Amino acid sequence: MELILQDIGKQFNRKWIFNGINLQIQSKTSTAIIGNNGSGKSTLIQLLLNYQTLSKGSIQYLIDKAEIENEAVASHISFAAPYLELPEEFSLKELLTFHFKLKPSNPIFNIDLLLKETNLAGNENKFIKHFSSGMKQKVKLILAFCSDSKLLLLDEPCSNLDLESIQWFRANIRKLNGLKTIVIASNMPEEYDFCEHQIQMHHYA
Repeated sequence: MELILQDIGKQFNRKWIFNGINLQIQSKTSTAIIGNNGSGKSTLIQLLLNYQTLSKGSIQYLIDKAEIENEAVASHISFAAPYLELPEEFSLKELLTFHFKLKPSNPIFNIDLLLKETNLAGNENKFIKHFSSGMKQKVKLILAFCSDSKLLLLDEPCSNLDLESIQWFRANIRKLNGLKTIVIASNMPEEYDFCEHQIQMHHYA
């Protein structure tokens, strides 16, 4: 998926968080959104998700040069962030079954293997509400990695992860590099150091 950002800006309480972003994110490239806390990284990710409304400008989504209508964009996106809520009344097994009824799975990943690698195997019948914050983050990443989407959006993907899990993330995100469009909001180089392009948020403050 290709993204075209035309003079976009976001304003809260009459204050511009960022303004005047003009960018073209090419299909199957990897881009890092970099900036200090409060610089608008998460806000930009949520605008790309259509979770928030632009204060100005426009975002176009294209697949093979054909524009995708806004109501269809979500079906082409997978997303993970520490603030993303999971249905806590589901068991892990129920969540996986439910999710992949809605989105096709990515054939390059084996979900059972990812569960084993992240030490989640054996917790399939445990309710999500009983998972630790680190376990929940690993579930979110597995769902995002294993969804056969055109665009992968990640906001601080290594939040709540231990060192072993960070290495797991780094190994698996590289498997997707060049296969889909990846955008990562982060201020930790270990989350984005593989990315080809960077968006420096201080340029648009």
